[in-house]
Amino acid sequence: MAATKMMQSLDSLVKYDTPQLITKRTEKTPVTPGKLQIPPPSGAAAATEALKIPSPQAIDERQEAEEFLNTILPPREWEEEGHLWRQKVSSQPATRQDVINLQEELDDKLRQGQARETGICPIRREIYSQCFDELIRQVTINCSERGLLLLRVRDETRMTIAAYQALYESSIAFGMRKALQSTQGKGDMEVELEDMKKERDGLEKQLSDLRAKAEQAERRATEQRLAEEKKNADEIHFLKKTNQQLKAQLEGIIAPKK
Repeated sequence: MAATKMMQSLDSLVKYDTPQLITKRTEKTPVTPGKLQIPPPSGAAAATEALKIPSPQAIDERQEAEEFLNTILPPREWEEEGHLWRQKVSSQPATRQDVINLQEELDDKLRQGQARETGICPIRREIYSQCFDELIRQVTINCSERGLLLLRVRDETRMTIAAYQALYESSIAFGMRKALQSTQGKGDMEVELEDMKKERDGLEKQLSDLRAKAEQAERRATEQRLAEEKKNADEIHFLKKTNQQLKAQLEGIIAPKK
């Protein structure tokens, strides 16, 4: 029951074998599954079992494939209620129906997980990663070299995605820093703008006062110039009149002597 519950939580598109119990809380030594002593069959049953026993070469090839699979896709382990469970990747070859079922399960998990069809979606990426691991498992059983090459492609893709994710996160952080800086700079600029407005108002007032003083000084200068011109004109007129009188007196004095 514990294994069933854990299997539901560890649901994956990768095909695994049945979980095996490794240790118990009350046990002092690990339990090695598959070492039960089964009495040898006899008679017709022995002949039937002999036909089902694979050849040593087939056993070696299967063990090699299992070891290679465990290297590419390591077994997963978990603890449930003090029991340690281990589950290895299945080494059973995939059929055409298995591939069709895999595609249906992929669509179902995308729909159940409400994965986005476009854009960045961690759920969609995780599900497709599981599907790709299952394809690697299926290919590796038939050709280990091809599976190893697909493993390299998978790791390179993950590294590229991780690099883009780091770049995206750094760009987000950079944008937030710039936004904070712009907000702080905006406050400083607003304060500076208010100071400059006050300074502008003071300069405008000073300019208005200077213009009023200039107009007043110009008006006084104009009045003073007009007064000086009138005074000079009066003096000239007086001097001309005096000159004429002196000239008339001089002519009156000189005329009798002739």
